[in-house]
Amino acid sequence: MTDREAYIILNIISGIGPARVKSLCEHFGSVSNILGAPKKELLAVNGIGETLAEAVVSWRTDTDYESEMKLAERAGVEIVTLADDKYPSILKEVHDAPLCIYSRGRFPSDGEFMLGVVGSRRITNYGKAMAEHLSRSAVYAGWTVVSGLAYGTDAVAHKTVVDAGGRTIAVLGGGLARIFPQDHIPLAKSIIEGGGAVISEFPMEFAPNRRSFPMRNRIISGLSKGVLVIEAGSSSGALITAKFALEQNRLIFSVPGEASNPQARGCNALIKQGAKLTENFEDIMEEFEFLPEFSPPRNLKVIDGDGVKDESDFAALKLDEDECRIIGLLKNGDASADSLAGETGISTGKLLSLLMKMEMKKLITQLPGKRFSLRSNK
Repeated sequence: MTDREAYIILNIISGIGPARVKSLCEHFGSVSNILGAPKKELLAVNGIGETLAEAVVSWRTDTDYESEMKLAERAGVEIVTLADDKYPSILKEVHDAPLCIYSRGRFPSDGEFMLGVVGSRRITNYGKAMAEHLSRSAVYAGWTVVSGLAYGTDAVAHKTVVDAGGRTIAVLGGGLARIFPQDHIPLAKSIIEGGGAVISEFPMEFAPNRRSFPMRNRIISGLSKGVLVIEAGSSSGALITAKFALEQNRLIFSVPGEASNPQARGCNALIKQGAKLTENFEDIMEEFEFLPEFSPPRNLKVIDGDGVKDESDFAALKLDEDECRIIGLLKNGDASADSLAGETGISTGKLLSLLMKMEMKKLITQLPGKRFSLRSNK
């Protein structure tokens, strides 16, 4: 038996969990040795009682590995275990890292900059507007948004990213054959079709429960460089994700709210405790700018000094046609949004979206009075 097979089988066994498997691995030398161990030796491991020891010993009769693999294959689900090179290294840092990740869609990779976005299920109009603004900005900055497919903030974040043409990952509290809430099955499909993924640590037909949702939250934070809390009451599940983020040494960002709004109490409390007060995506980006991989692209210099010279410079910056036109106009000096709209013929709504996108790419800077200029990188 391979370690990969052993991880999948142990993940199916109810009640054993990552922490106990880690203890068993330390005792028996490898994960595959666990499934061949006698009951007496299993009972010698701390945290393994009679019930769990019996479940492990009886895995051949009580665990249908073949059916699980066939069900995953029919559903187009990939299973990545701790034994696989593809397992995200950032998630391995978590002390109780999932034994397996079931994934439908493009699996998370080590090269992605991922941001957890969480908040209240009973989101207010203000919270919805901020979730849309910040999630859209994340897309324009090239980040992947991770959330939990729940009602409220999660759904707004996922949908905004999909609509903006970005990538988002939904982490479920149940198996991929038991998507919950079922109302969000169409949203899950759009996430996958848009190049994102729906993932879970649970076996295919595992039904979500009160315990599985907090477990889901540690994966949201574990995959992410930081966690953004949009709106949260004092007992919100989003605060559980923030707690996991703190334990996992992730950065925590929080959107401030009105003191009289119960849905803002959790966010305001996080800010008092040291979370970064977040009003726009620049507040998030500046926390990572000291890292080389978060620096503005070096080829930004082609719009400084002598300016963009030809189509090869546009290609180097990966600009689309409308962005090229805006850059061309800003070469002559700063300009207002209204004048840019008039010169380019781009509709106001589309132009403002493009300008925000270009700000996130660090191509331009917004000046007072809604004026814009090329961003210097000298």
